[in-house]
Amino acid sequence: MIALMFPGQGAQIVGMGQELADRFPVARATFDEADDVLGYSLSGLCFSGPAERLMQTDICQPALVATCVAAWRAAEEAGLRGDLVMGHSLGEYAALVVAGAISFPDALRLVAERGAAMQAAAEASPGAMAAVLGASDAEVEALCADVGDVWPANFNCPGQVVVSGTNAGIDQLLANVAASGGKATRLQVSGAFHSPLVAAAAERLSSALAAWTPGAISVPFLSTTTCRFEPADRLRELLADQLVSPVRFGAAVDVALDAGTTQFVEIGVGRVLSGLVRRVRRDAPVMQIAVPGDLAAIAEVVG
Repeated sequence: MIALMFPGQGAQIVGMGQELADRFPVARATFDEADDVLGYSLSGLCFSGPAERLMQTDICQPALVATCVAAWRAAEEAGLRGDLVMGHSLGEYAALVVAGAISFPDALRLVAERGAAMQAAAEASPGAMAAVLGASDAEVEALCADVGDVWPANFNCPGQVVVSGTNAGIDQLLANVAASGGKATRLQVSGAFHSPLVAAAAERLSSALAAWTPGAISVPFLSTTTCRFEPADRLRELLADQLVSPVRFGAAVDVALDAGTTQFVEIGVGRVLSGLVRRVRRDAPVMQIAVPGDLAAIAEVVG
């Protein structure tokens, strides 16, 4: 049983997808389609930058979805099939494209609006995020409660929890962790995502989601917000709630394993999710399809 995984914001790098598009016509066509839908050269920003523009939330979100879908389409042509799909935050949109619940053009439009809404909310309610390492989920929750105005944002794997909060709250949490001999680091992000501070983004995105009609899910979709297999009629609510709810990626990996997953395949950019899976289950089989050279590994799965 194969679980397909798609990364979220933060995975983007200048040059992503270029070799993929150069070698695989279906990938090139995917980037061309994205350019047409969005009305600007998203492919140019992916392939050549500048980095400052690619890193902006309203650009990097459709850029990552386009790169993930391009990689998936190339892998699908090579014979890869998935038995379930999952994504880390933004990555759920690529997962839902693969599942058939959302068209690629609709996904691009929605994540462009999502990124713009998140950036606006972050500017209106400034905040920050930090990664706390080596502490249990319960210990991090207690740290947040002690500080106030800080909330768990990503339960990535055992010993790695990301928190969001006000700038003052994050400063205090970092000081408290350091004083106790723990380890935590501030992340280079533009806002306190997956927290109540960006509630305005969820409200704005809800309006865009209301105009979208989900399609039938053809491949089971495992939410990393609820850690449940979710039906199409829950997707509008779920994708709005996702913005202000913690990502529970580690727990979702456990659900995938309990469902019978025997192979995790990370598709798109980088290898972050593969590393998290191995932190959840050291012997879990993982592979990546993030660059064209990785496509040769598909034979190990479909062979």
